[in-house]
Amino acid sequence: MHDSTPEDNNHSQPKNPLHGVTLEVLLTELHAQYGWERLAKKVDINCFKQDPSIKSCLKFLRKTPWAREKVEAIYIQLKQVKS
Repeated sequence: MHDSTPEDNNHSQPKNPLHGVTLEVLLTELHAQYGWERLAKKVDINCFKQDPSIKSCLKFLRKTPWAREKVEAIYIQLKQVKS
């Protein structure tokens, strides 16, 4: 007999590398690892190229799903390489 219910399983995502990671944490780690210039080469978006900041990038990425998906994919790759 196990203690978890089907409802518990819907909220648990142990295999999802983005589970529990906020966009701000993700972006901060990517910036620390690559810097704005290298991030701009990986994802061609102006928030990485013109006067970049965490705040401006967060605002853009929250409104732009395709760009957020690309940035999240870079983060996942980074985590896979480190593990």
